[in-house]
Amino acid sequence: MKTQEENLKDIVKEKYGEIALQSAEYNASTCCGAGPSGTYTIMSESYEHLKGYNPDADLSLGCGLPTAFANIQAGDTVIDLGSGAGNDCFIARAETGVTGKVIGIDFTKAMIDKARRNAEKLGYNNVEFREGDIENMPVNDNVADVIVSNCVLNLVPNKRNVIQDIFRVLKPSGHFSISDIVLEGELPEGLKAAAEMYAGCVSGAIQKSEYLQLIKEAGFENITVQKEKPIFLPDNILMEYLSIDALKAFLASGTGIYSVTVYAEKPTTDGVKKEKVKINLADLANASCCTPGSGCC
Repeated sequence: MKTQEENLKDIVKEKYGEIALQSAEYNASTCCGAGPSGTYTIMSESYEHLKGYNPDADLSLGCGLPTAFANIQAGDTVIDLGSGAGNDCFIARAETGVTGKVIGIDFTKAMIDKARRNAEKLGYNNVEFREGDIENMPVNDNVADVIVSNCVLNLVPNKRNVIQDIFRVLKPSGHFSISDIVLEGELPEGLKAAAEMYAGCVSGAIQKSEYLQLIKEAGFENITVQKEKPIFLPDNILMEYLSIDALKAFLASGTGIYSVTVYAEKPTTDGVKKEKVKINLADLANASCCTPGSGCC
């Protein structure tokens, strides 16, 4: 008999397998992708201004722009957790250049197949996609300079395992930049129990304080929230899972659903710290390379 964690993983795999087989236009028009409730693209942000963007790989499933904050350097080895159709991997490849390497990991075969087709069309020989569970990545220890992920850890029942495996795979002095959904306050039971809300990145989210504490307990340093924004679910979506009275109580409770982008570093082992520049939202907004017509976007 399967455990609850295994059942939740099956739900996510089924839903995202469906999304991989649908067109980006359909995903956007339904504002959801695999189901009627509509949660995925409500959270997503536009990648179109970022170097390396490929529309065939953009399924509008994220909740942030982690690659824009990740300080990826030429020659870096980058791993993207829950790589989907390859969107963040191709953005990362634009930063690493031909001397770097990008590895996407996803446990949905249909997504892996789609990402590989996209990479083949682009002619990238330093981007690869591996089918596997991000709680136990098919990657050796101390491999990655940078790890990114976009709205994926909230889909994993055991977040502690993922964060510990991120620590294992990063090189000493390596770092991650991860966008995710977190909570401040409690979700009503109707949302917690909904499979669609789990696959839509809401009911699997944990408290922001707990999320940051798990990162600290794994051994990471210099933990920084690079960006935070509230997520507002429309009433028509909430009413699919809540009664009128429960909806009113939830809206009055002050519970917040947030997209956060979190940065953290794995400590060095030799006492010599590699200098890094942490990119924050204000820096990104003021960067000249994101100015229309500047020639680098």
